[in-house]
Amino acid sequence: MNNRDVALVFGNIADLLEIKGEQVYKVLAYRRAAEALGTLGRDVNAIWQEGALETIPGVGKAIAAKVDELLGSGKLEFYERLVAEIPPGLVDVLKVGGVGPKKAARFWKELGVTSLVELETAAKEGRLRSLSGMGERSESKILESIEALRRRQTGRISIGEARPVAQALLRQLRELPGVVQAEAAGSLRRWRETVGDVDLLVAAKEPGEAARAFARFPGIGRVTGLGETKVSAELVDGMRVQLWVHPPERFGSALQYATGSQAHNVRLRELALDRGLSLSEHGFKTKGGKEILCADEAEVYQRLGLPWIPPELREDRGEIQAAQEGALPDLVTLDDLMGELHSHSDWSDGESTILQMAEAARAAGLAYLVISDHSQSLGVANGLSLERLRQQRKALAEAQRKLGDSIRLLHGAEVEIRADGQLDYPDEILAELDVVTASVHTSLRQKRERVTARMLSAIRNPHVDVIGHPTGRMIGERDPADLDMDAVLQAAAENGVALEINAHPARLDLNDTHARRAVELGCRLAINSDAHSPDGFALREYGVGTARRGWVTAEAVVNAWPLRRLLQWLRGRG
Repeated sequence: MNNRDVALVFGNIADLLEIKGEQVYKVLAYRRAAEALGTLGRDVNAIWQEGALETIPGVGKAIAAKVDELLGSGKLEFYERLVAEIPPGLVDVLKVGGVGPKKAARFWKELGVTSLVELETAAKEGRLRSLSGMGERSESKILESIEALRRRQTGRISIGEARPVAQALLRQLRELPGVVQAEAAGSLRRWRETVGDVDLLVAAKEPGEAARAFARFPGIGRVTGLGETKVSAELVDGMRVQLWVHPPERFGSALQYATGSQAHNVRLRELALDRGLSLSEHGFKTKGGKEILCADEAEVYQRLGLPWIPPELREDRGEIQAAQEGALPDLVTLDDLMGELHSHSDWSDGESTILQMAEAARAAGLAYLVISDHSQSLGVANGLSLERLRQQRKALAEAQRKLGDSIRLLHGAEVEIRADGQLDYPDEILAELDVVTASVHTSLRQKRERVTARMLSAIRNPHVDVIGHPTGRMIGERDPADLDMDAVLQAAAENGVALEINAHPARLDLNDTHARRAVELGCRLAINSDAHSPDGFALREYGVGTARRGWVTAEAVVNAWPLRRLLQWLRGRG
């Protein structure tokens, strides 16, 4: 079983326990374990064989024993008992808007509904309204939610789709009379690679007026809930948005709460209880019932004896302990990036000339740019033959003359790691390039040993400086190559090769957990946009968000270095 297989089992356990009505801390424990197992930077089988399962965040003694049973026998008796007791199809029923664990349990026990299809049939036949508290309107809402769920398939969308929408809505909200502050919250603020709903938070002197004004925004297709402090809506494209409106004096605690994650917030509530306080989105309360309001989010953490914790770290992966010990990392920022090591021009599959790409990079505040068009075997991307590669060097020199010293151009290539593990250009050609990025685009479904060997061969080539989008995944479209990531990260650290965090929202590869593991092992990283057009450089912020989730500092990122230091590093490698 791979990491995803194991994570799926524990995620299903969490859902089934929730339907059963188990205590929330048990549900959370399995959900946290599922997420940790699904995003491990190492093969869970290797950790199991080392007897180190309890070193995985979120995996304690009891869950480690269950992982051991699952990996050892291929089955888990506890899970099988749950499946025998509770129909597993109810997990899909939970994905329907407005259907929580209690309602799913009622549908099952009172109507015999055990799957999404059966729920849809029951609603169409008018059987749901026979339940107390349900009516024709409830049935209609459930049918609409099932249809929306089918349209969205996974129920989650790329942060690359959600963030621009959120930014546009926030600009409109900030222009409303009486609105003091407006921010994104939830998974979006934590820079998760996918989000469910777009969560927005507003501080307004007249919350009801702001809520009603939002419901009238032109992009709103359907309002599914409207109150004085909360609006639930679907945009015209089906994207779900939730808006919470709070008085300014409560905004800090509301923003902290709405940002999450749930596991992080549970930890904070535990710290509050230790201090004789209760914590909610409305603020703190003493045992005597006195309210302590927090207009600023930092005040929430200060009350708990903690420094402010960046949203990207709030996943209950050791950030609270690090904050208590004064050991939170100084995370990389977009302003730290001084150059771009991976971009394409119209010499291969880019849309613009070298000069146009350089001018756009300069306008984005970059001091240097590597043009790294595809190598010859990637015909679909108009890869460069050896002759065209040499011609491009002359074109690059001509562009540099026009640019003067306003930005430094470097000649690179994104060199294909072929199916047999050989690189697409001979070593003598690689030695002529300023920066060599080696990537895998084809034969991604090779067996683990083969595809890992390909990657290790490239990493050990002394002319390779960067490994581009290492796993080759496309989020929601293509699974990552089945690499032994621990071996890849170890080899990169040993050979001084930088691993790319590809900032394109469809990739975000390395992901956050692999990036964190890479830093722990001493790897160098590069945050690149993989820009194919001038506006592609704007994608760098997504890579930075992923890096921050991985606890990455600027020191670990080679293109956060000044040009002189980068060139010294490159010379030392070659």
